[in-house]
Amino acid sequence: MAVKTAQSREALDKLASQVEAAAKSARANPLWDMALDDIRPLTADWKLGDNYNGWKNPYPTSDPRTLLLEYQFDNFHDRSRFKISLQSRQSGKDFESQGEAAEDCLARPGTEWMTAGPSERQALDSLDQGKTWAEAFGLVVDDYIEQREGGSETLLKSAEIIYSNGSKNRAVPGRPDTVRGRSANLLLTEFDFFENPAETWRAILPSITNPLKGGEKKVRLITTPNGKGGAADKIWSKPGIGKTTWSKHLVTIYHAVLMGLPVDIEQLKEMFDDPDGWAQEFECRFLDGSNVLLPYELIATCESFEATEAWNLADAIGGGPCFTGIDFGRQNDPSVAVTLQRVGGLLVTREVNVMKQISSPDQQDKMRGAIKGSQRTCFDYTGPGIGLGDFLVKEHGEWKPEKHLMGKVELCTFSAGFKRLIFPRLRRAFEQRELLIPISRAIREDLHAMYQQFSGNEYNYWSPRTKEGHSDICTAYALALRAAGEGVPNFITDPSAIRLGGGSLTRPIFTPARLG
Repeated sequence: MAVKTAQSREALDKLASQVEAAAKSARANPLWDMALDDIRPLTADWKLGDNYNGWKNPYPTSDPRTLLLEYQFDNFHDRSRFKISLQSRQSGKDFESQGEAAEDCLARPGTEWMTAGPSERQALDSLDQGKTWAEAFGLVVDDYIEQREGGSETLLKSAEIIYSNGSKNRAVPGRPDTVRGRSANLLLTEFDFFENPAETWRAILPSITNPLKGGEKKVRLITTPNGKGGAADKIWSKPGIGKTTWSKHLVTIYHAVLMGLPVDIEQLKEMFDDPDGWAQEFECRFLDGSNVLLPYELIATCESFEATEAWNLADAIGGGPCFTGIDFGRQNDPSVAVTLQRVGGLLVTREVNVMKQISSPDQQDKMRGAIKGSQRTCFDYTGPGIGLGDFLVKEHGEWKPEKHLMGKVELCTFSAGFKRLIFPRLRRAFEQRELLIPISRAIREDLHAMYQQFSGNEYNYWSPRTKEGHSDICTAYALALRAAGEGVPNFITDPSAIRLGGGSLTRPIFTPARLG
């Protein structure tokens, strides 16, 4: 038994030595010191999966850490207390960071981590990565507790994984009210895209400076940049002096590919088709900033049990006029048709029809009822949507008053100017409480993902592409509001009108003032 124990200790010492050597090699990679203009050409005709300096992961295949690529390995084994990573989209920053948190939860029983993201979806997705790592490390999940404002579809307050050794990992939306007072190690994912990152940072800072509860706290900020002068830019640009020294990691898409990430950069760039977005999201450059179009709190004021996600055409008979907006899906994005009905001075959601991986003829069949039941439909007539739009106009007639065409379908070509017409209108509809939407996590997350982006004196609207889509529901709502026009009356407050929000919450609603 003593011989076996000695052999095990020798094997562990050997692995520790190999890990230390691999970490040193990763830190010494010459790519870290190269300028972007010098590193970019190296990826041309690069054999995907190869490493620029021949680096190899030292962990055995039975260890989950064997999945770490070189740049992830370098970040994972940096044990600095304060660490910020500017990292390209789709490079696995949550994967590596949650691996570090799970390893810490295993090594130090009773350890607590808090994961915060700019949206509920991102916080929960990151937490799922942590759970996967913990299970791979052999940590047993004792309990999972999720707290929301009301029912299952209402806003998330927190979600917590409790492990058998007393360690915990809690996920929260990245807002000042949800992070305040929490004493835990911090993982803030896409920190620069929080609704108010500077205010959130101020709210959370006091709770990580006190070592009396749980010892000294670590801070991990991982993000793609979001504008000069923003929270991440200020931390990144701060010189390494004083007692709070940040360890900084920069991983562009070029670093990632040259260190083993099997991604075709040219194909990705062609699909992205946005030079400014590419510079920010994949080259990690601080450009002009962006803001969330619809904060959670604003969305919540228009959530109502009166709104529905599905209905029949017959339901419209005898009610107010209906209006539909259709965002046509591209590649992996769904097509979405949103139908609103005017009820007094409100526009109430009647249908949110999400069509994934459905052929254009089948989409046309599914859209037919909404278009027939609506006074007017605004259709996304951009790129692949042109063909289907022509069929819809042929069947239902085109709305183009300047050419004396008074059919049902307006063909809308998306441009920067057109976006600047429809998305401010959507924001105003939420601010003036003239729109009711269903209480739905999927709809809320989609609406919250749209950003207003600034570039000099210009501004535009964009949304990160995820497996769920590209804020297609948000775009369909904006088109439906355009179809409804501007004919919504002024409003007065009537607190007894309709119950809004989840659970037992009742909020005042705006109803039309009676005229004359």
